[in-house]
Amino acid sequence: MKVVLFYGGRGLIEDPMLFMLKQTEKVLRELEVDVERINLFEFKGTINTLPQIINGSDGIILATTVEWLGIGGYMQTFLDACWYYGDKNEIAKVYMLPMIISTSYGEREAELQLIKAWDLIGGIPSPGLVGYVKNAAEFETSKVTLEIIEKSIEKFYRTLLQKPLQLPSSAHLIKDMINGTGGIDFSPQETEQLSKLVNNDEFVKKQKEDIEELSSFFKLKMNSDEKKIDTIEYIIGKLRSSFKGQLGFEAAFKISISDKSKNLILQISKGGFNCFIGEMEEVDVIISLTSDVLSKIVDGRMSFQRGFMTGEISVKGNFKTLYSLDQVFKFK
Repeated sequence: MKVVLFYGGRGLIEDPMLFMLKQTEKVLRELEVDVERINLFEFKGTINTLPQIINGSDGIILATTVEWLGIGGYMQTFLDACWYYGDKNEIAKVYMLPMIISTSYGEREAELQLIKAWDLIGGIPSPGLVGYVKNAAEFETSKVTLEIIEKSIEKFYRTLLQKPLQLPSSAHLIKDMINGTGGIDFSPQETEQLSKLVNNDEFVKKQKEDIEELSSFFKLKMNSDEKKIDTIEYIIGKLRSSFKGQLGFEAAFKISISDKSKNLILQISKGGFNCFIGEMEEVDVIISLTSDVLSKIVDGRMSFQRGFMTGEISVKGNFKTLYSLDQVFKFK
């Protein structure tokens, strides 16, 4: 069973939805579900390619935070992409759980918007996990919060297992009517330009190649990231190419990659740095993380500080020294 989580927030540390997602992933993995999380803000320029990730999944979770009004731009853009570019035959098999947290007002309206959108696109919506958060610290430390999340995700899991039959929806009829109206209207100038491009064999061939390349990119993304982590030369190469140094900064780090049972030692001195796989008794900081988190860091998709603040990195030693790593290495 596969579930894809699409996070439509801005990725801010204080966003309580990040805590919700972390607990959701934990519960699903305990149920032996294949979980993939997509942060929409990391794909600002390529959101239109993301609907293909839905293909082959049993369910998706659309998670977003209402900060002032509605579901936010990233989630709206993603839903637009599902409408225009998604495989409707695949989407018709997929159950959707809306997960909404409001820090202002309007969580129920946002839930209804996601349910109506997914129904109109042709998928199968489920009742959402919705709430208002006034104090993030109290919310994240509440046993009641954890219990509600666990029960809601287990209920969604049972829905995916049972795949209950549903009566036809009038929204699907509306969808067919809209799809049959002829699509986007172009001006005479735009129509002429598109006609020239369509009749250009080289242009059409190039577009098909680009689409195939994008399709394969996201299918192989997780496997590709895993291969990078398994290649020590790749990690050390990224560290060397990203090392900028900092005047007067000296420290030794042990990075423990929990799911690989390997330790990466970093020795930073005035003259440069040394990096190797092994053991070292005296270090300033011990960092524990997974290979997936390390992949995000060396690829520039997450900082050490952010990983610690979100709980994806645990640290022993001088915390200020940990923060200096984000200045010493400039990953891209």
